[in-house]
Amino acid sequence: MTGLKIETVRVGPIRTNCYILSLDSRSDCLVIDPGAQSAKIREHTDGKKIAAIFFTHGHFDHIGGGKGLLEEGTRVYIHPLDEPMLHDTALNSGRTLLGQEITGPDATDRLSDGEEIEAAGIPLTVIHTPGHTQGSVCFYVKDDLLFSGDTVMNMGIGRTDLAGGSMEDMRRSLQKLHPYLASCRLFGGHG
Repeated sequence: MTGLKIETVRVGPIRTNCYILSLDSRSDCLVIDPGAQSAKIREHTDGKKIAAIFFTHGHFDHIGGGKGLLEEGTRVYIHPLDEPMLHDTALNSGRTLLGQEITGPDATDRLSDGEEIEAAGIPLTVIHTPGHTQGSVCFYVKDDLLFSGDTVMNMGIGRTDLAGGSMEDMRRSLQKLHPYLASCRLFGGHG
């Protein structure tokens, strides 16, 4: 995609990869997985309006900075199976792993498998990939870019031993992703 800029910002105590996508020709951007440190993320938007926030899943380290990025009209996207995690710190593992009450913003939109969405002029296709959580998704962006959250990361796959995780589901999701993994540039949730 001509003029697409991808900024990676590592945030929070476990250095989650937050991605800011924008087009040179536009004054807005989209953010994927703002896990923490919303002020730090905002510094990397080049003053562009945040049109949309996309969550690959509902764990605390991917949602915690979302509230601080909301602007008038910002859309917030998550799969409906992970939507309860935005507000339940036991489900999103914030309480379990960090002993903290970390929550995200209210969702405005629910993602579904195969759905095509355009935000900030950037088309994304949703790929539902349960395993790490029930509502884990990946985002495919034209020109073979795959934002995979914690489904697939630099050194492996996401853990399946937290609430909603399933190794059986993860195996099916990895099979589903196989064609993408062979040809796409991968942007994982960590590493």
